[in-house]
Amino acid sequence: MSADLEFTGERYVPGTAGEIAHEHWHRYAFARAFVAGRRVVDVACGEGYGSVVLADAASHVTGIDIDAGTLAHARAAYANRANVVFVEGSAASLPLPDDSVDVAVSFETIEHLDAADQPRMLAEFARVLKGDGLLLLSSPNRPEYSDARGYANPFHRHELDRDELARLLEPHFPAQRWYRQRRYLGSALWCEEPSGSYEASVGDATMARPAEPPAAMYFVVMAARTTGALPASFRSLSLFTDSDDRELDRIDGEAREVLRLDTLLKTRDAELRDQIRHSNELQAMVTHRDHIISERAAADEALQAQLRAAITERDRLAGQVAAQERIMTYRESVRWWCTLPLLRARRLWNRMRAA
Repeated sequence: MSADLEFTGERYVPGTAGEIAHEHWHRYAFARAFVAGRRVVDVACGEGYGSVVLADAASHVTGIDIDAGTLAHARAAYANRANVVFVEGSAASLPLPDDSVDVAVSFETIEHLDAADQPRMLAEFARVLKGDGLLLLSSPNRPEYSDARGYANPFHRHELDRDELARLLEPHFPAQRWYRQRRYLGSALWCEEPSGSYEASVGDATMARPAEPPAAMYFVVMAARTTGALPASFRSLSLFTDSDDRELDRIDGEAREVLRLDTLLKTRDAELRDQIRHSNELQAMVTHRDHIISERAAADEALQAQLRAAITERDRLAGQVAAQERIMTYRESVRWWCTLPLLRARRLWNRMRAA
């Protein structure tokens, strides 16, 4: 990624991984075939990488962007490219004279403008282009890009569908050739000898038939004032991949990570089953323990009841013993009072005899 530029989602920055890289690189690679030896303006050039790609074929490229900081980076990063200049300006008010360029390129720009400014942008392209000039423009297809995915890009001011974009182009660029751009997953067979024809099929294990172009995530439009200004020779299909297979490696890496996580989940599932089994065993032991505690509590309650009954019986017997002791004491007392007169009479008798 460019050292002094951060990817925010508003502008593509080289080094940003993902499908956005293929989408942006492919557009400029596709455009190179139509700019050879011609003067080109790259409107909303951003970091400048695309202008440099075009400059490999064009005689001169002017990159225009509204952000001064981004342009400062572009001038410093590509200072050695003699046929590229970077100029600050708005897409709706290009800082170029009339009829000064052969090809105008503007990829993923029009949706960043308000609806009222979009016709002004296209009018500016028509102003700076020569009479037989060519416009190469791309725009996200709102039904697929936003509506179908429930997605809202915060940097897009007014997205278009195919009919809306066609109506905007019609006043200045009635001659149009449309391409549908979308990431495509399939198998490729490459002939080792160059050929101008191609074959595309769709099918499964039971059938195969000619493939229709997929629904457009983006439209890339080649437009001009007249049909004669459109290139007579053109490619029906354009494929692109990065030279170091970085995106394929990224996708493979994500696939490996999915497999790793799947293996980890399987291991975790086995561990979880062991833990659940262990937990069930512990629960059974706890239940058994609670049963034993319940039985011991019942036995203890029975013993307590027996003890309370024994204490009650002891207290009853103690009461009986106390009652018997009171009776015996009473009897002794009665016996003593009964024998007292006799003792007194005996004493008196013994005294009388002694006298």
